[in-house]
Amino acid sequence: MIIAIDGPAGVGKSTVAKLLAARLGYLYLDTGALYRAVAWKALRAKVNPADQNQVAGLLPATSLEMDFQNGAMTVRVDGRDITNELRTPAVSEAASIVSAIPAVRAWLLPVQRRIGERGSVVAEGRDIGTKVFPSAPLKFFLDADATVRAERRHRELVAAGHRGAIEQTHEDLSGRDARDRNRPVSPLVPAEDARHIDTSALKLEEVVDQMMAAVAATL
Repeated sequence: MIIAIDGPAGVGKSTVAKLLAARLGYLYLDTGALYRAVAWKALRAKVNPADQNQVAGLLPATSLEMDFQNGAMTVRVDGRDITNELRTPAVSEAASIVSAIPAVRAWLLPVQRRIGERGSVVAEGRDIGTKVFPSAPLKFFLDADATVRAERRHRELVAAGHRGAIEQTHEDLSGRDARDRNRPVSPLVPAEDARHIDTSALKLEEVVDQMMAAVAATL
């Protein structure tokens, strides 16, 4: 059983996916962390994330591992645990850029599918239902008002110790939305059979409750 959750930044995908996976006893797959890992590697190597050839050139010599223990995910690049380094504004911005590179998406596709083969999985990202697991029996597309999403992301950044104006967060989010929705390869669009949930006025637990009802009706 694979449950696919897609949507733009700031809709609560990661938290909702974790909660849903915990309730069901499923594995939680944050595919965005894989793109962040590639972005981290590019920044570490002082490679411009927008330089497709240089970023692609890093991939053959890159080791990327994602482990799961007691519901927690660990990401290692070239043997180094970088889990706590993936959510910085710089990595987020770079991840949005490298995720549009066809070579990166092609390189990560089998990585994601291998994780999906481990068993029952709740996977979240931006092309899970359309590209990574198009045959998933249950797909969700989460969305929310842009202002609400910017406020949520800003609170996350502040809580993580990153300072900045809410206006900058809103601008960064708008730029990321444009790149995600307009990239030529696997753009952010709902799968035709996805269930849409607007999270603007919902608490996270309420979103999970709606998903659990859908799961119960599907199983």
